[in-house]
Amino acid sequence: MIVEFGDIIDRHILEQVAALEQTVAQLHVEGQLPGLIETVPTFRSLAIIVDPLTTSPSIVRKCIENAPSTGKAHTPDTRHWSLPVSYGGNDGPDIESLSESIGLEPAEIITRHHQVTYSVYMLGFLPGYAFMGDIDHSLRQPRRRQPRTRVPEGSVAIANQLTAVYPWESPGGWHLLGYCPVPLFDNTASVPALLAPGDKVSFRPVTAAEAQDLAADLAAGKQQSSNYLLPS
Repeated sequence: MIVEFGDIIDRHILEQVAALEQTVAQLHVEGQLPGLIETVPTFRSLAIIVDPLTTSPSIVRKCIENAPSTGKAHTPDTRHWSLPVSYGGNDGPDIESLSESIGLEPAEIITRHHQVTYSVYMLGFLPGYAFMGDIDHSLRQPRRRQPRTRVPEGSVAIANQLTAVYPWESPGGWHLLGYCPVPLFDNTASVPALLAPGDKVSFRPVTAAEAQDLAADLAAGKQQSSNYLLPS
């Protein structure tokens, strides 16, 4: 089943999606919604995946409609990450073109990107790929007309009102601002994706050399990704 709340990216809609996901999880814990396999949140909808031999769409719908809901998710344990980013140069090849198109100096683009604390809205596109919003209005640009066939792992990018870090090398059409050395996906971990919907993320500028040193330390196990989680 897919429950839809709208057709735009909007914080109010995101809160409704998160609230319903929590309601469904609570119903399952209380034994009122047997057969639940998984829920998958997006910007505007919630997919509810169930075992058809255990329950039915009509039962699921009735449970949801009868459940009390505030329409807003309860997030008592919000995590806040501070991720290092090497901006510009070879790590951020689109800063110069963005500077020309929006009329801001490269340094100002960097400042306006890292001075915002972002919310993780959803994961998608690639394992561990976190869509984060909202970037400064002055930086909002549509995707590139011609996507790249290869975007390097760790690339920090923006498009429209969102920012993200590519957890894998992949094709992509977003504007590249920098490089983050912290891995966002580890398939050997109990929870492979570093970020989760509802997390807060801040970016901290570092030099290209510092980013490479951090990448080497993380790859060698001298540091852990969890080191970049701020104290609650």
